[in-house]
Amino acid sequence: MSRKSAPAPQTPRPSFPARLPSEGAGVRARTAARPRPVAEPPSGVGLDSQAVRVQMVRRLPAIASAEVAQALTRVERHRFVDSALVGQAYEDTALPIGLGQTISKPSVVARMLDLLVQGRTVPLGRVLEIGTGCGYQAALLAQLASEVYSIERLRGLHEKARENLRPMRLRNLHLLLGDGMLGYAQGAPYAGIIAAAGGAHLPAAWIEQLAPGGRLIAPVERSGGAQALVVVDHTREGLRQTVLEPVHFVPLKSGVL
Repeated sequence: MSRKSAPAPQTPRPSFPARLPSEGAGVRARTAARPRPVAEPPSGVGLDSQAVRVQMVRRLPAIASAEVAQALTRVERHRFVDSALVGQAYEDTALPIGLGQTISKPSVVARMLDLLVQGRTVPLGRVLEIGTGCGYQAALLAQLASEVYSIERLRGLHEKARENLRPMRLRNLHLLLGDGMLGYAQGAPYAGIIAAAGGAHLPAAWIEQLAPGGRLIAPVERSGGAQALVVVDHTREGLRQTVLEPVHFVPLKSGVL
């Protein structure tokens, strides 16, 4: 996949609260201090103990980025799953979060975040997440990027993510209710775009909103309907696409429910 692309003009980030023109859904900014550094000794008891998350990270396939490993250690995954499933929160398994959606396996989340930051020589800037879900990956992205816009099409999950994330008070994370296939042009261009749902093609809006030097990571349907993880880099020569391992995500859909 290759095409020439003129450098995108730098767009100032919108003031907050911002609204999606189509839905009028506000963006909630999280306003408070960043999470405690991971270097602090493990604290808490049971699932609240940092040691539980350290053990989860150690059991996962090798994580190349220390930043990603630290983010996974900081963010409490059990806060994002239903109470009946908290006992499985730190297993490497996907779990249902309602409305036919799931929270991805920690190993899959780690892999995608690793790809997002791989090879960077400067801090990760503005990022767009397609599919907020319960908010877990959005919380992790907020540890890695200067600004995160996360968009969800299902109102019930959007509200659930807001409730899950409110105690964390992440000042650089903004939640949107809207059609993820349209991206969020008001915040573009993005240094990174990451999708938690896969379709037959990458939406044109995502490509258009990817900044020069940016990277897009998403599942895409291949022949036979199976999905593969795809990375698109916006290089000086144009767009370069790399197809990686098979994955299984929920289908990418348009509209807001």
